Amino acid sequence: MTVNPDLAGRRFELPEPYLVGREHVRAFARAVLADNPTHLDVEAARAAGYPDLVAPSTFPAVLQDAGLQLLLADPETGIELSHIVHGDEKFTYSRPIVAGDELRAALEVRSVKSLGGNGMITAATEITDADGAHVVTATATLVVRGDVA
Repeated sequence: MTVNPDLAGRRFELPEPYLVGREHVRAFARAVLADNPTHLDVEAARAAGYPDLVAPSTFPAVLQDAGLQLLLADPETGIELSHIVHGDEKFTYSRPIVAGDELRAALEVRSVKSLGGNGMITAATEITDADGAHVVTATATLVVRGDVA
């Protein structure tokens, strides 16, 4: 399977802002076994200097996944979900995400490469707050397996 190289530069913006709720933060923290009290206890978060619960560092994956779903739903990608393997992930923060944040996210395909019969797509999701200030960039690389002969 070849990946359409014209995908590079395409943007997919989430249509609605994402309101970070306390229960979202707590549920995500429990799911990833992040047991720092700042993820679970409002008073502990405030005592540490935050206005509310602090999301675990991988929480932006929630918004990134929504952007990737938009990408994969685009018929021009020609990618079958069964051919994808998650290759890499990184987060570059300007500040932590806290409960009460209203976030917007826009995914941009940064590069499309072919390597050994497989495709590699690198996409960056820029996440901003209600004022438009940068919060975090989530970067993912997807490996799209080539067809098996």
